[in-house]
Parts: sequence; structure tokens; C-alpha cells
Amino acid sequence: EEQKRLLREQPDQPQNPKVLRIAIIGAPNAGKSTLSNQLLGRKVFPVSQKVHTTRCKARGVVTCEDTQLVILDTPGLTSPFKAKRHKLDEAMLTDPWDSVKHADLVLVLVDVSDHWTRNRLSREVLKCLSRFPHIPSVLVLNKVDLLKKKFILLELVTELTEGIVNGKKLEVRSAFKHNSSSSAKSPLQITQASPPESRAREPHCLQETGQAQEVSSLGSSGDRRASESSLVTEEAQGPKRYGPRDLKNMKGWPCFQEIFMLAALHGEEVDTLKRYLLMQAKPGPWEFHSRVLTSQSPQEICDNVIREKVLEYLPLEVPYGVIQVTEMWEEGPSGELLIVQSLLVPRKSHMMMLIGRGGKVISRIAQEAGQDLMNVFLCDVRLKLKVDLKS
Repeated sequence: EEQKRLLREQPDQPQNPKVLRIAIIGAPNAGKSTLSNQLLGRKVFPVSQKVHTTRCKARGVVTCEDTQLVILDTPGLTSPFKAKRHKLDEAMLTDPWDSVKHADLVLVLVDVSDHWTRNRLSREVLKCLSRFPHIPSVLVLNKVDLLKKKFILLELVTELTEGIVNGKKLEVRSAFKHNSSSSAKSPLQITQASPPESRAREPHCLQETGQAQEVSSLGSSGDRRASESSLVTEEAQGPKRYGPRDLKNMKGWPCFQEIFMLAALHGEEVDTLKRYLLMQAKPGPWEFHSRVLTSQSPQEICDNVIREKVLEYLPLEVPYGVIQVTEMWEEGPSGELLIVQSLLVPRKSHMMMLIGRGGKVISRIAQEAGQDLMNVFLCDVRLKLKVDLKS
């Protein structure tokens, strides 16, 4: 009831409010929801190792003094073929585009630990960026802690930006030897030239400063020797609009304003990105009350948390066919939340997998989901899950 009341109420506007609407896009399972949760400081969005955990666009709200960040956590950009394969709604194809259209800034998240996809932006991401070239975009390289050889980041930056950042051409100079000696223990150093006055003076992001800036301090603190690798910029101005023929030959996007490198799961460098986002906010009225953390209803949060666990414990494509039906949602005599939900599956074999031997799987799902819901709602939660066949 408190959540519903806060969503209905007019925002408690400060004297000089500032706001920034941020769309986080990327391939499925790049870590968009994990990053959103870290920016919020609390787990609100579902996270799973399987793709398409996020099924609809949801908004998270970060309020810091007179500034409000509205984070649009969107489904991963995917093709119609893959959407059909995972039994996804039509909204899964249109929601990311709709989020970008209404955003003030776009964060493009890339999982650098996935060597199959990290060397180029997906066709869907490039299409989305090219449709809204007037909206500022920032490249975020995620999961850099999983890279043993940090020189790979230099190559990825060049490929994913088409060699251009903030309208300036990058020139890579590297003295790295492609061997095991260039490991995570060597902090990556990047230099660029000719700083525009409007640039944010933040460490740990690609900046155009006259001296070296440490981009990632994810290595051992005991070994602080600087690498001799650098990125240097030259003046270059690429075209602002790209057609389908251009995109076909492009690996990256040459219009990124900044590049950040972080490990969202562990929160490394997330604060740096958060400070940057707060600095980009423009004067404008708040959209939410300062006590609102998400635009989702409690029931939507509950559904997402349970689906996250189902995705984790069921193999392959099986969990994508599960339908959730909430049968009871009541407040108990001691203020606890009583929830009963049915999980409907299309086949008896799926039902047996979801229940598990001796009911172990469904019990574990209920226990873990119940604990997560207690952390979100800050009250006792009694969750009961039932498994049945679709009629």
C-alpha cells in the first residue's frame, strides 16, 4: 500500500530539481539488471545466468540530493527469430527501442568476458543507436575482472568505437606482449589529448587529458607499474547518420561520448559511473517521489524474483514456458506477507523437473525467492509455490 501511495503521489520536488533518464541496452545477459541493481544500491531487478530474465522495461529510481536518475532496465535487444525461440512477447522486441526514444542518455553494456560476442556490437544494438543518433551514448565494458589479459581491453575499445570517441580519432600504441606476463596484475593506463572544456574530470573512464589516467584498478594493489599502452586522439568527425548498408560493415559505434570499464557484479567502478551520471543530469522536474526505488508494483517484483529462481534451476529452454499465477496475496496477523503462487508448465516431464526428487527443487526455489522478497519488502514473507500442468 505504501508503494502504491508513493507512486500515486506528486513528487516532493526540491528547489532546483535535476533529472536524467538513462536507458541501459545491450545483448541478452550482458549484465544490465546487475548494473541497475548496483546503481540503486538494492536488488530490485531479476538477475540470472540465462538470457531474457528481464521480460519488460522497468524503471529504477536513484535520488541524490536535488538530482534524480531514472534507470530504464530493458530486455536484451534480440531478433524476432530468437524471440520466438524463447517464447517472448512482442513487447520484448519493442520495449528497448521505446526506452531509448525517451532517454536522455544511453548506456550500451558489453560483456567483455564473452569472447564470442565481445568484438562487435550486435546488429540490433547498432540499429537502435543509428535510429536515435541525437541521444548521447556511453560504452560500458562489463565483467572486466574476468579478463586475465588486460591488453584485450585496448583492442575491444578500438573495435567497439570504430576508433572514434567523442568525435576524436583514437590511435592505439601498445607495448604489451601478447603473453601471460600482461595479466590482470598490470593496471591499464590510457592517454588521450585535447580536452574539451565540457568533459567530466573523473578518473577510471576514458578521458581526453594530457596525462595518463588509470582506467581500471582491478589488478593487484601490490603491482602498480604502469603499462606502456595508450590511446591517443586525433581530430575526426564521422557522419551522424548511418544507413543499413553502413551498419552491415560496422563492428562498433563511432559516436560514444565516454567509455567506462567495470565489474557490475562486484560493484567495482560502479560508483565512478554513478557520479558521472549525476553530473550529466539537466534541470527538470522529478518524475517520482524521493522515497520511490522502482516503478514496479510489489506483485511485479514478486513475479520477477520467482521467475529468476525458476530460470536458474531449470535446464535449457524449459523455464521459458512456465506461467505464473498468484492465488493469494495477503497480510498476516503479525504483519507478515502471505503469498501463494502456482507455476503452470506445459508437460508432465517439466513438472517433475520443477518439483525435483522429494520436492527439493521447488522447496529451494521457494526458500531463496522468499529470502530475496524479505530483503526487498523489509518484512517477513511466507511464500508457497505449487506446480501444476496447464489446462
